[in-house]
Amino acid sequence: MIEKLAVIAIGGNSLIENPKDPGIARQWEAVRKTCNHIADMIADNWHVVVTHGNGPQVGYIMRRGEIAVKHGGIHDVPLDLVVADTQGSIGYMLSQSLDNALRRRGINRTCVTVITQVRVDADDPAFQTPTKPVGGFMTEEEARKFEAEGWQVMEDSGRGWRRVVASPVPRAIHEINAIQALMLSGYVVIAAGGGGIPVVRNEYGSLRGVFAVVDKDRTASLLAQTLRADLLMISTGVEKVCLYFNKPQQRDLDEMTLQEARSYISEGHFGVGSMLPKIEAAVEFVQHGGPQAIITNPENLTRAMRGESGTRIIPGRRSDFDE
Repeated sequence: MIEKLAVIAIGGNSLIENPKDPGIARQWEAVRKTCNHIADMIADNWHVVVTHGNGPQVGYIMRRGEIAVKHGGIHDVPLDLVVADTQGSIGYMLSQSLDNALRRRGINRTCVTVITQVRVDADDPAFQTPTKPVGGFMTEEEARKFEAEGWQVMEDSGRGWRRVVASPVPRAIHEINAIQALMLSGYVVIAAGGGGIPVVRNEYGSLRGVFAVVDKDRTASLLAQTLRADLLMISTGVEKVCLYFNKPQQRDLDEMTLQEARSYISEGHFGVGSMLPKIEAAVEFVQHGGPQAIITNPENLTRAMRGESGTRIIPGRRSDFDE
């Protein structure tokens, strides 16, 4: 049977089920649960390429570095290296957990993590208006204190305040040939973690890291388009996309056409640093030829594949194409 290809983007927040208890042991638990669902997809004859977010983890590492510099005399770590660190650590957790989950199902597949650079434009306007949340949630009072120390902060979709950094648009995945070769050789590939390490070309054509975090959903969409995937699956902290999120009139969406999704975006239904990039990534994938995209939480991945959960983004309904 010919395998279909799914690019699965796992949200960094969905790997921390309880923001008040974000310890490593709890992250392992969340990763193992998520990998069980991914293993079910592989058992159902899907070939998968996995990518993941790192927003909370990046923020924790940045804060840890600031404390170490201030109190311990230890050098700070630039943001591009922080992203690389999380690619290694979260990739390791996913690779090990997925390997174990597959073996329990009698499937012998090698999982491999690729440290991935993603080229962005040095003059991307995102560098002037940071919008990508990193780290944990704070009260406004806490956020304002950190703002006085030089942080840029914003309120995140009614859930609390967070630190924000620049999030330029991904233009090219530097290691795409290696990712594709590994995929075609039968490996389960984990790549472009955290949206990829953001890099630019300097005046000599050399790659250099920049202070930013690329949105993992936008990179996942680019990855899915480049690999000609049959499905872009975006795993996040909610079961379905909602209109009027966290308001009395909140309404879950089972399905959106491209036209409907664009209308909801223009009406301002989706948070800039949270759901909006996911919707835009799904729209971009489907608009450029992808058959469908699905947005749901980790525990509903397999149910969403059967049409029992999640929000599906499709080109249009059959009646839209009738002449």
